[in-house]
Amino acid sequence: MTDVNKRDKTIAAVRGNVREYIVTYVFLILSVILVIYSGRPMTDILQQVMGRLSRNLFVVLALIIPIIAGMGINFAITIGAMAAQIGLLLAINWEIKGILGLLVAAGITLPLGAVFGFLIGSLLNKMKGQETIGSLILGYFANGAYQLLFLFIFGKLIPLSEKVTIVGATGVANTLNLTGQVGLHTALDGLWRVPFGTALYGVSAIVLLGAVLLFAAKKMSRNRFILLGAVAVGSVLLYQIPAVQKAFSMANVPVVTFLVVAVLCLFNVAIMKTRLGQKFRAVGQSRTVANASGINVNRVRVIAIMISTVLAGWGQIIFIQNLGTLQTYSAHEMVGLYAGAAILVGGASLNKATNGQAIVGCVLFHLLFVVAQDAGRNLFGDPAIGEFFRVFISYGVIAVALVMHSWKKQKAQAELSR
Repeated sequence: MTDVNKRDKTIAAVRGNVREYIVTYVFLILSVILVIYSGRPMTDILQQVMGRLSRNLFVVLALIIPIIAGMGINFAITIGAMAAQIGLLLAINWEIKGILGLLVAAGITLPLGAVFGFLIGSLLNKMKGQETIGSLILGYFANGAYQLLFLFIFGKLIPLSEKVTIVGATGVANTLNLTGQVGLHTALDGLWRVPFGTALYGVSAIVLLGAVLLFAAKKMSRNRFILLGAVAVGSVLLYQIPAVQKAFSMANVPVVTFLVVAVLCLFNVAIMKTRLGQKFRAVGQSRTVANASGINVNRVRVIAIMISTVLAGWGQIIFIQNLGTLQTYSAHEMVGLYAGAAILVGGASLNKATNGQAIVGCVLFHLLFVVAQDAGRNLFGDPAIGEFFRVFISYGVIAVALVMHSWKKQKAQAELSR
C-alpha cells in the first residue's frame, strides 16, 4: 500500500511539474527539432547562443522584481532602454571611450531610469490588475516622445557635435557606430575573454567550494548540497567527452560581462531576504493583506518598477556595446517583448519568477532565434518563414502566458467560492 501511495505521489508530482512548465518543455522539444533541421554545426550554434546570452541575459533578469511584486511582465523596460540610449549618445558626443564611456552612460541612465520608473510605477498604480497591458502601452507612448527628442530637440535645442547628428539637418543620425575611434564596442566584453572550457572549470570549482562552505556552516540542506555538487562535477565530466569539447571549441566567454550578470543574480536573491524584499513578496501575494499589515503597497510597487527600469537601462548598455552599433530610433523597440517572452519560456508566470527560470528561458528562446531561419529555409525553402516564425513565437508565448494566468486566477476564485 505504501509503494502504491509513493507511486501515486510521484505521478502527481510529474504531472504537476509538466503542467507548470509546459511552455518550457514545448520550447525545448521545438528547439531540438529546429536544431536538427537547421543543418548548422553545433560549434556555430553554441557560439551564437553564447554571444546572445552575454548581451541579453541582464535585461531578462531585470524583469524578476516586478513579477515577484505582482505587477506582471514590465514591458515598460523599453523606457529604461531609451534612457540608456540617451546616456550612450552623450558619451559618444563627449568622446569618452572604453569602459569609462560605458560607466558615464550607466551613470546618466541611473537618474533618468529612476525618474522614468517612478512615473511608470505611479501610473501603473492607477491601473492595478492591468499592469502588463498598461506597461506595454506606456512603451509605445514613450516611443513617440523619444522620437521627438532625438529628431527635433537633440541637435537643435540641445547642441550636439556633428559626429552624432544628421549633417545638414536637425536630429540624431539613424545609426551611431561604437567601433573604431569611438572606442565603446566590446568595452566590457573585451576586458577578459577565456575559452568555454576554462570558464566551465572555474565556475564549477566556485560552485563546489561555495556549496561545501555553506553546508559546513549549516546554511545549506544536504539535498541541495548533493544537487549542486552533482551539477558541478557532472558538468566537468560531461565536458571531457570529445564530441562535447568539439561543440564548444569555438565558444569564448566574456568573463567580466557574465560576472556582472552574476552580481545581478546575487542582487535578486539578496534583496528578497531584506525587509524590502519581503514587502515585494507580500504585495505580490495579496495587496489586501499587505495593506492590512501596514505596508504602503503603492510605494513598494513604484520601487519595484524603478529598480527594474534602471536595471533594464544598464542591460541595454551591455547589449549595444556587444553589438557595436546603436540603431538610434529602433534599438529599444523589441527589448520588452523579447525579454518578456524569454522569461516566460523559462517557466516564469505573471506572479512568479526566479533567476534560474530567466537563464533557462533566455537560452531556449535565443537558441530558437539562432536556428529558426536556417530551419525555415530547409523545411519550406524560404528563410523568411523562419523570421516570421520567431516573431510569431514571441507574441504567442506572451499570449499563452496571459491566457493561462487568467485561467488559473478564475479557477482559484471558483475554488475559493466553493
